[in-house]
Amino acid sequence: MAFAKVLLNAEHITCFEFDVNSSILEGSIGILPQRLMVADRDHFVAVSVLRDNNVDMGSPWI
Repeated sequence: MAFAKVLLNAEHITCFEFDVNSSILEGSIGILPQRLMVADRDHFVAVSVLRDNNVDMGSPWI
């Protein structure tokens, strides 16, 4: 998550984390994955940046 945020910030893409608190409460064992949200206008570039850097996006809602 931190690596993905750094990559997006380097491209001046603002992102927002979802499910951080839920993930911490369940013990960070991975049952509740954390997610990043970007603006619609940044979506194409964000996905490209993450794929180019081999970040596993793991969700069909990308």
